[in-house]
Amino acid sequence: MYARIPLTCLPIVYHPDYNITFMGLEKLHPFDAGKWGKVIHFLKEEQFLTDENMVEAREASEEDLLVVHTKRYLNKLKWSMVVANITEIPPLIFLPNFLVQRRVLRPLRTQTGGTIMAGKLAIDRGWAVNVGGGFHHCSSDRGGGFCAYADITLAIKFLFERVEGISRATIIDLDAHQGNGHERDFLDDERVFIMDVYNRYIYPEDNVAKKAIKRKVELDWGTEDSEYLQKVELHTEGSLNEFRPDIIVYNAGTDVLDGDPLGGLSISPQGIVKRDEIVFRAARRRGIPILMVTSGGYQKRTARIIADSILNLHREALIGPEALEGEGSSSMVTSMMSSSGSTGSTSTAV
Repeated sequence: MYARIPLTCLPIVYHPDYNITFMGLEKLHPFDAGKWGKVIHFLKEEQFLTDENMVEAREASEEDLLVVHTKRYLNKLKWSMVVANITEIPPLIFLPNFLVQRRVLRPLRTQTGGTIMAGKLAIDRGWAVNVGGGFHHCSSDRGGGFCAYADITLAIKFLFERVEGISRATIIDLDAHQGNGHERDFLDDERVFIMDVYNRYIYPEDNVAKKAIKRKVELDWGTEDSEYLQKVELHTEGSLNEFRPDIIVYNAGTDVLDGDPLGGLSISPQGIVKRDEIVFRAARRRGIPILMVTSGGYQKRTARIIADSILNLHREALIGPEALEGEGSSSMVTSMMSSSGSTGSTSTAV
């Protein structure tokens, strides 16, 4: 997972295998199972990305997954009925598991590998984006809400175990749904600070997991830009002042978008772009590496908004070569490390 990446590549991770297509079954779920490829298409149209300057994700192996997941849980995924329940695509029950593995779980494993890779890239380059991932309802021993692998937990644990000097992480979860998977995984782990901003009335309403949230911001139905952005900025700044991490994992779900069938909030496309800028600017101001994953978002226009947000981050010099100007990759890592230091409802979702 931690192979050396050429400096000519931007730390934007993707693979065509992210996209789920299988006899139209993916259309039985409200999730746009091809949105990741559409994001890349838009970024190429704008001449920001090419096949040569992005990072190709690698599929997470069973050995990689066992860093977090139990063997028992991974064995359960060998039953099509279990995968059908997790992804909420009932017809998967009737398919041989080898097809389910190839057409549904392999794309999710590849996105999971992408998140792990992007975690190391964020440390090396100061920032990274996995165009997929953000499976925040999956924990070490159970999946749900279209989340079969705990990629956020995996990325953090890989960094803790394999990268010297990385021992504290902050998760900023701005998907419309509570991130109960990573919360259950880090319930008693004081090395991880979790800020979660979500619609209080929708899936998963996991009260056990809520005990792990250090900054809990519960929103009402139909929350709009002004209130939302004010709360995001206030609590992002507060979280990063309260706890100084070595890495930020930003779960940038776009299911907060007005009209999303599952999110229940009313944030405009411009509001989402501004939200992402707020988070990246707070990280940049403090010199903290940041990893962004894209998580939930269920409308056809979601891919365009994600692409627009990435392009805006580039225009604002918060990502891209300009963000590292005058520092170079290795000196950026040194400055990041020294400055971050170690001190101080429907049930379907992603």
